Amino acid sequence: MQRLSNVLLAAEYTQNPFASSHSLDTNPFDDPTPTRPAEDSARVEELRRRERDLERREQELDQRAEHIRTHGRNNWPPFYPLIYHSIPEEIPEASRPLITRLYQLWLVLLATLIINMVACIFLLVAGSSDGGKDLGGSIGYLFIISPLSFLLWYRPLYNGYMKANFYFFFGGFHLLFSVYMIIGIPSTGSAGLIQTIHMYATGHWAAGILGTIATVGWTVQGVGNAFYYHQIWKHHTAAGHTVDKAKAELASHGAKAYFTRG
Repeated sequence: MQRLSNVLLAAEYTQNPFASSHSLDTNPFDDPTPTRPAEDSARVEELRRRERDLERREQELDQRAEHIRTHGRNNWPPFYPLIYHSIPEEIPEASRPLITRLYQLWLVLLATLIINMVACIFLLVAGSSDGGKDLGGSIGYLFIISPLSFLLWYRPLYNGYMKANFYFFFGGFHLLFSVYMIIGIPSTGSAGLIQTIHMYATGHWAAGILGTIATVGWTVQGVGNAFYYHQIWKHHTAAGHTVDKAKAELASHGAKAYFTRG
């Protein structure tokens, strides 16, 4: 009994008198809790993760600085930047979905031009009498229509929504070209509908399938652009923009107002 009393007395003297007896409170006078190895490991891993994140951001800043030093702010096309193109940074938030859709349709046009050229190669291999003309025309379309379409109808719309001005003259020509390519007249460089049907009829399935893909591509981007052109026309007409006003501004500012960001 005496031994038990001594043990209890010793426990009273060794206990921290300032320690909190309430489990929900944090007493600043409590004895420090020993750190667990698992907590140390998690803390070290968190510090390493932050360090890697900082290194990644530093590399991105260095790459951006090098890009600006070499090309200025230009970032498009990615393989050889010539212009600055950034929908999130330059287009007002309300118009970003529209411009994004138009840019996606332009990418569909670019892909369709490439597929059309490949389809014309298969037309030539299939023995089409006008295969050489079709292939030559398709190559010309790829290297001429792709940059012209970007500069003449997509970029002006991009600049127009960026500057809240309306310059839009070449959209109709692009729609007519799309219809022309959908038809697929032989010797015109198009693997469109007529050419596709002829390939299926003569048993050249590979050329027919590629022609089908090209025809669908021409149709998708043509119908999509027609829809959005109509939406743009209604929006700008409601806002008071007219063709005469656009012509007057072009006459006073020149073609620079149509093609450039300034």
